[in-house]
Amino acid sequence: MSKKEINPPIAERIAKKMEIHGDVRIDDYYWLNDRENPKVIDYLNAENAYYDSMTAHTKKFQEDLFEEMKSRIKEDDESVPYKKNGYYYITKYETGKQYPVYTRKKEKLEAEEEVIVDVNELAKGHDYYALTGLNVNRINTIAAFGIDTVSRRQYDIRFKNLENHELFPEVIENTTGSTAWANDHKTVFYARKDPVTLRSDKIYKHVLGTDVKDDVLIYEEKDETFWTFVYKSKSNRFIIIGSYSTLSTEYSYLDADNPEGEFKVIQPRVRELEYSVAHYGDDFYILTNYNKARNFKLMKTPIGRTEKEHWTDVIPHREDTLLEDISIFKDFLVLEERYNGLNRIRIKKWDGSDDYYLPFEEETYSASVYNNPEFDTNVIRYSYNSLTTPNSVIDFNVDDHSKEIKKEQEVLGGTFVKENYKSERIWAETRDGKHVAISLVYNKSTKINKDTPLLLYGYGSYGSIVSDRFSSVRLSLLDRGFVYAIAHVRGGEYLGRFWYEDGKMFSKMNTFYDFIDAGKHLIAQKYTSASHLYAEGGSAGGLLVGAVINMNPEIFNGIIAAVPFVDVVTTMLDESIPLTTGEFDEWGNPKQKDSYHYMKSYSPYDNVKKHDYPHMLVTTGLHDSQVQYFEPAKWVAKLRVNKTDQNLLFLYTNMETGHGGASGRFDALKEVARDYCFLFDLEGIGK
Repeated sequence: MSKKEINPPIAERIAKKMEIHGDVRIDDYYWLNDRENPKVIDYLNAENAYYDSMTAHTKKFQEDLFEEMKSRIKEDDESVPYKKNGYYYITKYETGKQYPVYTRKKEKLEAEEEVIVDVNELAKGHDYYALTGLNVNRINTIAAFGIDTVSRRQYDIRFKNLENHELFPEVIENTTGSTAWANDHKTVFYARKDPVTLRSDKIYKHVLGTDVKDDVLIYEEKDETFWTFVYKSKSNRFIIIGSYSTLSTEYSYLDADNPEGEFKVIQPRVRELEYSVAHYGDDFYILTNYNKARNFKLMKTPIGRTEKEHWTDVIPHREDTLLEDISIFKDFLVLEERYNGLNRIRIKKWDGSDDYYLPFEEETYSASVYNNPEFDTNVIRYSYNSLTTPNSVIDFNVDDHSKEIKKEQEVLGGTFVKENYKSERIWAETRDGKHVAISLVYNKSTKINKDTPLLLYGYGSYGSIVSDRFSSVRLSLLDRGFVYAIAHVRGGEYLGRFWYEDGKMFSKMNTFYDFIDAGKHLIAQKYTSASHLYAEGGSAGGLLVGAVINMNPEIFNGIIAAVPFVDVVTTMLDESIPLTTGEFDEWGNPKQKDSYHYMKSYSPYDNVKKHDYPHMLVTTGLHDSQVQYFEPAKWVAKLRVNKTDQNLLFLYTNMETGHGGASGRFDALKEVARDYCFLFDLEGIGK
């Protein structure tokens, strides 16, 4: 890094005393949580200016990296068409444009193309623009979609007449962006958010052409730990309202032909009973953990007798196999499973004539059923890729077992050769005798030894699994001698539901221990050394890397923490902050003494201490709705006055965006180039 003496900004300290359970915490930087305060904006801008000054010598490299990564991406690209309700739907990208164009063709692919929505046109004049939930009614005349121009995931629903291509005047504000059309083709159901907590807590009904103020409240979720949503069954027969918390779910259904009717509850909520619902024939199919099925099983129940007492097994529970999802077709059932950490796709004919798994041969990979809206078909579409294999979209014929690769992701530039890269999966023993999988990928020309730079990525919360997926962007890292690794730590469901449960609540420390033990294993096996090992995590993964550098800072040379959740106790005590109330079953409720002390024991902000820390790049977005910008800002401010080293500490705040970063497909690459340059500079890699 530059040797030029530039002093970092030091945030003002204004002590705020916080006391609960007889325990006192002093937060010197609590004042940073007011984004309307000009002093807060000044501080964030000062941190950005410090970052810009300290990294000015890498600016040209960042620009070159951005162009390099962009050059691998096919700019004039389009999705594989899928057919729904008589139309082929295609998403297109055009050269030089940041956003997608949604189009369709009637009946056949040779038909004239019709533009449904050109997001590039809508996004003009906006620094951020996201469109979600595009949903056309069954008579193909009106499209509904949600738009967000701030990046707080508060979507305004708009409607477009696909016959005259004009927008309807009504705008439904502060929603999830998703809609469910009734079969009268003019009534839609949608979920609205609480304006403060951003919890989706109300389901409304809107009739096109009427004033939004007259929309009817259909359902209100009054339990603050639950969120609600609404969708239409694939069979088009039912509108279904769901409510979910970390440990419980509840669903209600309504005949889609009767939007004025009353919703009926399928199974009233019971704590620790989780289920989801699909419809087929005379039954609802229930994916559930009912009766201690920790890895979930598939059951069914007749419409009209839907309480759990009537549920019967279709696919029984298996201790070694996590049942992740199902897709129902007229003649067969598709099961998405996870066994020993790897995806499996199983095809089962309703008449019992066939039951088999699709063959996958790589050591580690990702595969998932993909965009299958048609009910009466003998073809399923799935996607397949691995750390070394670009993504493919494949159509598989369930009758003759033939497959057709509809599209393989192109990596432009002429230099990518799959055979030049190697991926592997190794297992690290943890301190309590478990084994955590580590997926690795690197260029075969890279010499693996103690001097090899290695970036270890982790998440480990909510049961979320970091898939072993291909990235053309990552090639810029691998081609400069880095190994990229993913630690599949507890808190995710990589090895099944128990793997998740053993990394949450009062077992949360296992997530951090697993990551540390994975890092130590990589060092012991001479894949790298502490001088060249780097850690990266975002959101709850930012909590992960923040916790481990308080515990074992000496095994990492640097970390990247993106939108990190680091002030765990304060955030979980503030029920006005988005997400908080729905998270109690993930982290605990600090209003309970035992939860408070356990969370405080690992919260990165509360455990900053006087010791040496690795080099750090911390990033956030001013409008983040999930991890508020002030968590990383406070964390960095506290680290600045406590760390005892001369290592780099940067806070970079995107003043225009939120949790997901930039909205344009190329703007997001600039953020990756920034992160990579941070690592390259530490390794003395300048081009």
